[in-house]
Amino acid sequence: LPADFVVHQVLPFQAVSAEPFTYASDLYLALAQPGASSCAVLKWDYVERKLRDFDRIPAHSAVHCKPIVAHEQLYVVVAQLFGGSYIYRWDTTVDKFIKIQDIDSQKTRKPNDIEAFQIDGDWYFVIADSSKAGSTSLYRLSQNGFYSHQALHAWHRDTDVEFVENEGKPRLIISSSSQAPVVYQWNRAQKQFAPQGEVGDVLDVQMVKHFQVKRDHFLCLSRYIGDSKVVRWEGQRFVELQALPSRGSMVMQPFAVGQRRYLALGSDFSFTHVYLWDEEKQKFAKFQELSVQAPRAFRYVPAADVQLLLAPSFKANTLVYRHVVVDLSL
Repeated sequence: LPADFVVHQVLPFQAVSAEPFTYASDLYLALAQPGASSCAVLKWDYVERKLRDFDRIPAHSAVHCKPIVAHEQLYVVVAQLFGGSYIYRWDTTVDKFIKIQDIDSQKTRKPNDIEAFQIDGDWYFVIADSSKAGSTSLYRLSQNGFYSHQALHAWHRDTDVEFVENEGKPRLIISSSSQAPVVYQWNRAQKQFAPQGEVGDVLDVQMVKHFQVKRDHFLCLSRYIGDSKVVRWEGQRFVELQALPSRGSMVMQPFAVGQRRYLALGSDFSFTHVYLWDEEKQKFAKFQELSVQAPRAFRYVPAADVQLLLAPSFKANTLVYRHVVVDLSL
């Protein structure tokens, strides 16, 4: 059946990150809004089928707000460009976010991205640092808070980090503006990440995202200038499958809706292109254009019977698209 992305809701603010999460059986969304100096937390209204304001965390230069639900506690890691970065916890006794700790500003100077994940039952998050003097840092959750666990990849102006678990091996892929993306693999004995190699020949990558089809693993590498790439992971090497022309692309996001696999490639100068994966050709084919100004993320959010695609915009309203399957049988 044919399908389409249509605008479902317009959120009247600019945002640079969007992170869906489920807490106490409800669906929420955390958005970093540098212009409004806050992390906005929205809650999905299942009756009205809309996102509604829920709460705000003050953050005067927020670049990422990362919710982590661990051991039935809700934490939000707030990364700011200036004035340090902080961790908040939702306090159920007073129903508000309480600041519980700050993140060492000597280690994290210009945060750019946060990923959170579990390895062998432990919770971690990693902050990519885009300053020349900082290093991308890994933190681990213990009973009282998150503790600095490992410094990774210093001095490289890192832009993005992606967590991939492939054949039971946890890995981080870190992209940076000064070299090809590097791969780290988790060493279970030492409980640390160790460098494993790089994703060859692709420099100046803004963002790394992965997806899996059956047993194959793929990476999407977005670039601001030149072509963005789709590569297949073949053991120790990466094979380029497709180069997608991109002008001013800060974000390239694969996502699946049911059996369909899509890729959204943003642009600061033209339309966002949505592609659809062709399994036979092992390539993405053009599917639809979306008009989003300066998109900074795309997030697929299944909300009960509605499939949403969130598009935070750096320059205009943030858009919520709905995936609609068109039944032509009538």
